[in-house]
Amino acid sequence: MRAPRAAIDRCYVYEPGFIDEASRSQILSWLATLKPLWEQRYSTRRPLPAGKQQRGLLRPVYWLGNWQFACLGYYEPPKRTEHVAVTAERFPPVLARLVATIEKRVRGGFPPATVPRRWHLNTCLVNFYGSRDENGKTIDAARVGEHRDFEPGPVASLSIGERARFQFVRRGSFDAPPVRTQWLEDGSLQVFAGPRWKDDLLHRVQRVDDKHDLDLPPSIAGFRTRRVNFTFRYVPDEHVAPFARLPPHARDDVREYVAQLAKSSQFFAEALASEASVR
Repeated sequence: MRAPRAAIDRCYVYEPGFIDEASRSQILSWLATLKPLWEQRYSTRRPLPAGKQQRGLLRPVYWLGNWQFACLGYYEPPKRTEHVAVTAERFPPVLARLVATIEKRVRGGFPPATVPRRWHLNTCLVNFYGSRDENGKTIDAARVGEHRDFEPGPVASLSIGERARFQFVRRGSFDAPPVRTQWLEDGSLQVFAGPRWKDDLLHRVQRVDDKHDLDLPPSIAGFRTRRVNFTFRYVPDEHVAPFARLPPHARDDVREYVAQLAKSSQFFAEALASEASVR
């Protein structure tokens, strides 16, 4: 007698080997052109929120589609949906092709109720996982604590480099066994959606292996990257604003970051120049 087949969860997909070798090579070449940012959690131009301390983010980041600067308050509906997503560079062709495939699979395989009508993957957080040098010591920065993604609809991620131990955990029960542990391998795709994976549970990156002594591009002073993750989400288009259209206080908060990006990005150089036309 055959054992019963495991139930298929239409709201969760993990596919190893999703990124082919040609695409992987193109992604690495494109990564080498980036100048990631080290951001501060809060504005350096205004008083800190009550009871909060300024801190740098754990690792350098880069955003595509729209940039959700930490100091503007990450996109967290229903409280923060305006002036927190700033228009950024388009996906490079190789990522655009992969995203088109992901979107097609989601629309064809995920329950319709979990995919908003206008859903499309229009924002990407590029996270660099590795170790940084700090006062002569090597600090591991290859982890992310328990959190949830507030953006509506399915979330997709692509991984390059060392494998990462990704876990879903119950709220308030962080010492209990994880609900699901998935090793995200080099070249893999993960997609999740629906109330169980996005709302009821939190997720985290508990650790990233360091078995192959990788130093992935781009070159980042004082930092060695052993894994790069691309997390794609959907921000309603009406919530995305060009830098020049932000309210003055928000522009003041991120102007130094935009100026830093403008040194290596024609897109942000033009965004910075366009500010003069609205003053």
